[in-house]
Amino acid sequence: MALTPSNMLPLGTPAPQLVLPDTVSGKLTTWADIRGAAGTVVMFICNHCPFVKHIEAELPRLANDYLSRGVGFVAISSNDAQSHPEDGPDAMAANAQRLGYPFAYVYDADQSVARAFDAACTPDFYVFDDQDRLVYRGQLDGARPSNDIPVDGADLRAALNALLAGQPPLADQQPSIGCNIKWKSA
Repeated sequence: MALTPSNMLPLGTPAPQLVLPDTVSGKLTTWADIRGAAGTVVMFICNHCPFVKHIEAELPRLANDYLSRGVGFVAISSNDAQSHPEDGPDAMAANAQRLGYPFAYVYDADQSVARAFDAACTPDFYVFDDQDRLVYRGQLDGARPSNDIPVDGADLRAALNALLAGQPPLADQQPSIGCNIKWKSA
């Protein structure tokens, strides 16, 4: 496991488009399908990373708190399933069902979406406003497997609350830290 921080895509960046298969329904999922009227959260996660496992129970709680407020959600795994089969579509679907994800958990097999987002690690979070412009990128909260900080989604919740209140993006945005995305060999 290589400890990797977020790349911190510039604020204001337009949302990259996506068309990826939802591992639970098997249907193709587009930006229009996941986009929320008030904003959209994109989460790069996977099944095997201890940093993701540490926070995974908070993800459906967070989504359930904001979906009814017009925020759309999607989780994406871009890891190479050849080298990490536990991050492949079948295991993703099982994990999404086990955790009760109320959002699509899509697989980026060719890793083009991860590259478009300049994603570097799992977990990594992006929030886009109602104009599909980036207003937040970075960590869920300060919790890590190695500390006693509670997993409560504080940073992401603060960004979403600011967005919903019509406030400018938070000035203090901390990069996420986690496992590097498992890129395919060239």
